[in-house]
Amino acid sequence: MDDPTTTQTVSDAVARLYNTYPFPPEPILDQAPPGYNWRWYWPTVHSFCTGAAPASGAVRVLDAGCGTGVSTEYIAHLNPQAEVLGIDLSDRAIATATQRCQSSGATNVRFRQLSIYDVDQLEGDFDWINCVGVIHHMPDPLRGLQALATKLAPGGFIHLFVYAAIGRWEISLMQRAIALVQGRQRGDYRDGVQVGRQLFASLPEGNRLKQRERDRWAMENQRDECFADMYVHPQEVDYTLDSLFELIDQSGLEFVGFSNPEVWQLDRLLAADPALLERARQLPQPDQYRLIELLDPEITHFEWFLARPPYPRWNWEDNAALLAAVPTRNPCMEGWPSQSIFDQNYQFVTLTPQEVDFLKACDHHNGSGSGQPPATVADLVAESGFTLQDVQQMQQRQLILLR
Repeated sequence: MDDPTTTQTVSDAVARLYNTYPFPPEPILDQAPPGYNWRWYWPTVHSFCTGAAPASGAVRVLDAGCGTGVSTEYIAHLNPQAEVLGIDLSDRAIATATQRCQSSGATNVRFRQLSIYDVDQLEGDFDWINCVGVIHHMPDPLRGLQALATKLAPGGFIHLFVYAAIGRWEISLMQRAIALVQGRQRGDYRDGVQVGRQLFASLPEGNRLKQRERDRWAMENQRDECFADMYVHPQEVDYTLDSLFELIDQSGLEFVGFSNPEVWQLDRLLAADPALLERARQLPQPDQYRLIELLDPEITHFEWFLARPPYPRWNWEDNAALLAAVPTRNPCMEGWPSQSIFDQNYQFVTLTPQEVDFLKACDHHNGSGSGQPPATVADLVAESGFTLQDVQQMQQRQLILLR
């Protein structure tokens, strides 16, 4: 979309939506936010993208399209050495984000009302950009992504999230139905929420749209802010894998991988027929992804990392390099210390006694404030009886970070 007038009109409409319904509508706390999201923690982001933890946490971070600052606040608290900037179109969202971070004591963050199209106004490059749920609401998503790419430092990473067309088919139908009923009142977002709720209430039991809303979205959509963001947004582009990779190919950046890789494993869907699974695995990787997209209409979004080369990659297959690495426990886990934990993806994991001992040794020797000299994998293997294969598996499962 090249018409600047149209682009500005759509951008203004998006800003009006979020001034009417600031999003996300999370409560403001007087303490650091609870829990974690590994995609908002620089060591785990760097480890996912490169295989190794970073040498330093002193990075510049841009939260592009930060909304009310929920992600920005997490990034600031999880990465106290980082310099964090949040930008958004909506002045009301920026005001909320500022209040949120002031209340929780996040002092390494600042905010600015600014369009992603205008990031060339920002000084310097960023090591890490977070842009989740944003570019699909831009009148020209490619232009937005290319603008962000110009601000990504060499060796830097950007995490993105866009909607998936197949998994949001019912949402798309209801969006169009609400717009039809609204007619000339389209753009009155409060009216749109009312019309949408009336439509859902009026549809007969068993209706596919009604059932999908009830089964998948109704709990979060109790809040008008969420309902409006989903059903009356003035601008939305939903992607298929084909259109997604067209976008990536034109971004000037390199695809690192989906940040939810467990979703993109064929055995998740085809394990019941080993012969068929093996046949599907012979497909080129892009076609394996396409097959998963077609077979699982529950996939409602794509989330992935891009990088600006050059950046290092470690796979830790070199035993000498692995033995010399320094392991730390991934702090993105809940329930530790225990054999039963939630891992960085909030998946329930039962650790073996040997894994528990190894993680405890990591904390003792290499944990924050341990006061101990750094212990290498070689040191801990000799101490625990762990094998190098065991260490590799823990790293692949992101239970430990290696540097």
